Amino acid sequence: MDHLAALLDGPRARGAFLLRSILDPPWSVRIQDEAPLTLVALVRGTAWIVPSRGERVRMDPGDVAIVRGPEPYTVADDPGTPPQIVIHPGQECTTLDGESLYQAMDLGVRTWGNNLDGATMMITGTYLMEGEISKRLLDALPPLLVQPGEPLIPLLGAEVVRDEPGQEAVLDRLLDLLLISTLRSWFSTHEAPAWYRASGDPIVGRAMRMLHNNPAHPWTVASLAAEVGVSRASLARRFTELVGEPPMAFLTDWRLALAADLLREPDATIGSVARKVGYGSPFALSAAFKRVRGISPQEHRVGAAT
Repeated sequence: MDHLAALLDGPRARGAFLLRSILDPPWSVRIQDEAPLTLVALVRGTAWIVPSRGERVRMDPGDVAIVRGPEPYTVADDPGTPPQIVIHPGQECTTLDGESLYQAMDLGVRTWGNNLDGATMMITGTYLMEGEISKRLLDALPPLLVQPGEPLIPLLGAEVVRDEPGQEAVLDRLLDLLLISTLRSWFSTHEAPAWYRASGDPIVGRAMRMLHNNPAHPWTVASLAAEVGVSRASLARRFTELVGEPPMAFLTDWRLALAADLLREPDATIGSVARKVGYGSPFALSAAFKRVRGISPQEHRVGAAT
């Protein structure tokens, strides 16, 4: 597992919200659903995304926008069109006065809008849950990015309106693929984070994959260096230069991110989580968790549940 794949396991779509919107102008939708990550893929027509802060961005057919929450933003046919519709947490759709539009704008299977033949068609995919593993990925992204030329949009457009057995799983995976493809394109044309660049290094990238794939192993810099075939000093120096932190600090961060996500599971115990992420006892995990994050695993669990 490479670092991008590992981080994407956090926002990975599981029953993600997917909707095709077909609209004739003038239209403007205020999004305040507080979702951690949203993709907007434009199939036809034009659209503008107007964030609460920062520059507005125009979208053309084939463009994909990634919007990092929870800040509200507006999607409209024109930046000057005032919002007519509000999307609330839970994907509740209302007028500005709070009147439900769920039935009034229903156009069929996962399709919504004001006209089936509308000039603009877009597909929105919303990741509803944010995990600790994904935080490093989310932190590497700007609040809004738009990347052109995504070839997966027609396939997602064809599948989103199908109502077949297992369709939710198909759509989840297609949304994941679109996210990965868009991020790859973005990182190849913009300043990529250090961990992304480091993953392509033959030594450091391999070391990162080993830490990701087996976090429970009792790694040391010496044992990791032996596995990748370099000296301890060489690995420590190269890893720190490329990733921005030493190997064991990277491993600690990865283990605690995994632990933070696992602690959200209702059946997980601190002991079982400790074993899965490489700590010999619940006490050892608790001590590391509190030292790095400032709270205990139990306090984290309580906070995640509220």
